[in-house]
Amino acid sequence: MPRQRILIVTRNLPPLVGGMERLNWHMADELSRHADVHMVGPAGASRHRPDAVALTEVPLRPLWKFLAASAHHACRIARAWRPDIVLAGSGLTAPAAYLGAKVVRARSAVYIHGLDITVRNAIYQSCWLPAIRRIDSVVVNSTPTRLLAIDAGVRAGRISIVPPGVSLQALPANDPAKRAFLERHVLQGRRILLSVGRLTSRKGLREFVLQALPQIVARHPDITLAVIGDVPGQALSAEAQTPQCILDAAQQVGVAGHVKMLGVVDDATLEAAFASSSVHVFPIRHVRGDPEGFGMVAIEAAAHGLPTVAFATGGVVDAVASGRSGLLVAPGDYPALAEAISQVLAGPRDPWCDGALDFARGFAWPIFGDRLRAVLQCAA
Repeated sequence: MPRQRILIVTRNLPPLVGGMERLNWHMADELSRHADVHMVGPAGASRHRPDAVALTEVPLRPLWKFLAASAHHACRIARAWRPDIVLAGSGLTAPAAYLGAKVVRARSAVYIHGLDITVRNAIYQSCWLPAIRRIDSVVVNSTPTRLLAIDAGVRAGRISIVPPGVSLQALPANDPAKRAFLERHVLQGRRILLSVGRLTSRKGLREFVLQALPQIVARHPDITLAVIGDVPGQALSAEAQTPQCILDAAQQVGVAGHVKMLGVVDDATLEAAFASSSVHVFPIRHVRGDPEGFGMVAIEAAAHGLPTVAFATGGVVDAVASGRSGLLVAPGDYPALAEAISQVLAGPRDPWCDGALDFARGFAWPIFGDRLRAVLQCAA
């Protein structure tokens, strides 16, 4: 039986950095193990593509040029290559995938992350959502995102949940990379609360610093909040919280000496940060029109044996197993969040580490690949 052919259209690929970029890369990699895969992606992505995947580059900016070029190449490649499935890596490229599939009567699919179906933009809502509704198979990252898709008019029978995957690679306790990370950032002898991700209003770091960090520092004076990430540059819709406004908030409540802004880091540094920290904090706020579709960073933390303490909002409820890979508290309850973090800090580390690793194993990338292939086959 000949291998299937899958054409993927996406704007989110390395060298761009983020959870969606990692997911799309692994999506192509996993599908290429059982199918022939060709991608249409942003300029510069060819140097980072999976080995078995062909890739056609289109300009990343301006956005209109990317959209036009990706749709053109999706249709051109579809006519010449005759794929069985055309898959959009997010809602942004759903129209291109739909058109590419339609010209050769292939099956169409889209992976939805959350914001790409709720973004508050009249043109997007009037042009992109109709394409998403017409696509044969809509894959979503969590139960809350499934509900968002249904609210947007997608038929429930077309929706399947496939959570993102994760790489399992916890560093040994005495790994030199951990020591180098602590020395470089002058964190020796400190316990680290780690935050990872784009600095948007939804991530809630400024509010966390103002309303929870002082209580934590009072009980645990050796704590430092280490923040990895910067303001978003390519997000569809996001209000930023600048590093300076977060530092100003820390100064305002007297914990400036307990906050370090590390900016954007490479993968090796991120690995060392996960391995060196005591708790991953995820104080997500509910922001209308800007949902947290899943909370992939909580799974990445768990894959390093690092528990997450978070507000139970959006897709975070699928990404944290409360009492096993971390703790969830009621949204907006900062005293409860501080108490939960203190509870994890005060107890033994090994049970949290073991529970987090065990939870993360259910999200390994090969499992993600198996689930996604099953969904795409069901679309047949």
